[in-house]
Amino acid sequence: MTGSIAFIGLGLMGSRMSGHLLAAGHEVRGFDPDSTRLDEFGARGGVVTRSPADAVLGCWAAVLSLPTSDASREVCLGQGGILESGVSPLFVYDTTTGRPGDAIEIADAVAPSGVVYSDATVSGNSEIAERAELVVMLGGSEEAYEAGRPIFEVIGRSHHHVGSVGSASRMKLIVNHALTVHRMALAEALVVAELSGMDAATALVVLKDSLAYSKAMDVWGDRIVAGDHDPPYARLRQSHKDARLIVEHGEGLGATMDLARVARDALAEGEKSGLADLDNSAVAEVVRRRAGIGRVT
Repeated sequence: MTGSIAFIGLGLMGSRMSGHLLAAGHEVRGFDPDSTRLDEFGARGGVVTRSPADAVLGCWAAVLSLPTSDASREVCLGQGGILESGVSPLFVYDTTTGRPGDAIEIADAVAPSGVVYSDATVSGNSEIAERAELVVMLGGSEEAYEAGRPIFEVIGRSHHHVGSVGSASRMKLIVNHALTVHRMALAEALVVAELSGMDAATALVVLKDSLAYSKAMDVWGDRIVAGDHDPPYARLRQSHKDARLIVEHGEGLGATMDLARVARDALAEGEKSGLADLDNSAVAEVVRRRAGIGRVT
């Protein structure tokens, strides 16, 4: 495909993904409401723009990395949004974690204007994004999947076409369902190790070598042991938002969500008690506080 790529949302994830596209030689037009993020993007060689509508001018594709699917709807359909630009044809790849139904609604709303919207969710945090090792999941047409390969292969280590629009949002919630429970289980296990008088670092080494192993141990284990949750690779408040969506999604299907609700409630407790902007590994601090051995004041 010829032309530029728009990147809308330049936070923890978006700044890394857009940076890889720039490093690969793409012209990237960026927008974020935070002027500091825009300045940083410009310093990396990106084209700074004034709105989502401005960002997509001259582009064949736009990538969204936003906090909620409500924000995605506003970026696509709101004042100064993508649809207002009149740019067509345009592929929109939305990496935002949101409701599957929202993705379907946005896709239906933009389709008559020649905009092809796909949910293109990613598995990984900003540290993994920095290494370009994200796993990309696309919900959309085969045409959108094939067109997006040059983007997916720059920002990630693998990509999967998981079905029609909305399917990638479902898959992301399923991935995060398991991951949220794994992270909570790891936090509890390491706090039990501390309470029992064991060296938590040694306990983590053994856990990684045992049948209990999960990638959660690689991503969060050292941070939990050290009690070091800053700077964040993914903020606890975002994980709380995701956990609410996970529970909503599962309950809507009639699934038992007991474990996910436990993790959601711990994240809610953490957000309310001052941990919101720390890394989501800080859920371990919730567990420590409950046991009377809290470290973060």
